[in-house]
This record gives sequence, C-alpha cells and structure tokens, in this order.
Amino acid sequence: MHPWMEIARQEEGVKEVPGSGDNPRIVEYLQSTTLGTPENENDETPWCSAFVNWCVIQVGFEGTNSAWARSWLDWGQEADWNNLQGGEIVVLSRGTSSGHVGFYTDSTDETVTLLGGNQNNQVCEAEFSQSRILGIRVPA
Repeated sequence: MHPWMEIARQEEGVKEVPGSGDNPRIVEYLQSTTLGTPENENDETPWCSAFVNWCVIQVGFEGTNSAWARSWLDWGQEADWNNLQGGEIVVLSRGTSSGHVGFYTDSTDETVTLLGGNQNNQVCEAEFSQSRILGIRVPA
C-alpha cells in the first residue's frame, strides 16, 4: 500500500458545501496546486487532481502541483496492472481532453474502484469502467 493512502482514507467524507459556501479543506487541496484565485478558493472548482496532489505532498512526495487530472500521466512511472497493491494513481478519460484521477483500491473484470476527491462531490470510493483508464502511475 502506498503511504498516501492512510492520509486519503482519513479524508473520506470531506464534502463540498452546497450553495455559496466553500469547504475550507477542499480549498486547502486546491491551494496545493498552481491554480490561481478565485478558482482555488471555490469548492465548485474540479478538485480531483488537487486532492491527489495534496495527499501525495502530505507524505513527502512531490506532486504535479496541477489541478488538471491528466497531468498525472507525466508523473512517476507506469504501474504494472498485474501487481497493484493499492494507492496507485489512476488517470481516467472524461471526454476528449478532460479527465479524472484517484487512488486505486480494487477492480473487477470491467471496473476499477478509486478512492478520490470530487467523486459525488466528496472524498469517497467510486467505480469506473476500466475502458476509461489512460494510465496508472507509481513513484519513479
């Protein structure tokens, strides 16, 4: 298990504030990236990559410092699908240029389960189709 998973698990249940309020913890995730204001002060800003970046930084690794999910495709090295131990960084497609990113927790023949931020507007586990996987990354 990768060391940032303990941090990520402790964040489960962190949710966006409905309406005009902003969850200060999500703002903290956003501010771990190079995203500027006002986007880095608003929990409505897509924050999956910021969550991954924040978790990785908490345990002393360098992140991508980017709020763009696909930035993780250039981080570390490709993981071996047959040797996943939990916590690998999985990058998914969303449309032609957008994406989603989270930490690997489980898989079936057709799905992958990620612990991530901005999944159902919170930090939680969610299932995604394996056909969306663009890359799985581990530290180099």
